[in-house]
Amino acid sequence: MSITTIERRELGRFLAVAGRQFAGGGGPAEMFSRAVDSAWHRMIGTPEYAAFSSEHAGTVLGHREMNGSGPIGWVAAYEEAYGQLPAIWFTGADGVLDESALARYEATGKVVAEWDCGPTTGDGDEAAPGSR
Repeated sequence: MSITTIERRELGRFLAVAGRQFAGGGGPAEMFSRAVDSAWHRMIGTPEYAAFSSEHAGTVLGHREMNGSGPIGWVAAYEEAYGQLPAIWFTGADGVLDESALARYEATGKVVAEWDCGPTTGDGDEAAPGSR
């Protein structure tokens, strides 16, 4: 199944940022967008996912539950690489834009959100690759 949407583009960018974060010894990036996460769920079990993840993250990243809320720690790294987060990051799986969350981000440059999942390295301990 090929997902050729803004969600797919943003998933690739998220995986790239997450891969760099793991490579730098950091923990998992928080997936706060329901729209982008929906694309991830549709793609993760497909044959193309391993190649897609490797292309963007440099490795195959898994998907795991991890609940939390607070500042999203990877936004600055994203902005450095790609510019401002597009509105899809503030859009639900139902396609409805959270206009107030987008406006807060545009006004402050910060994202404070809830998340329920993120990437995993697949090494069994959820640590950054090579940090054991």
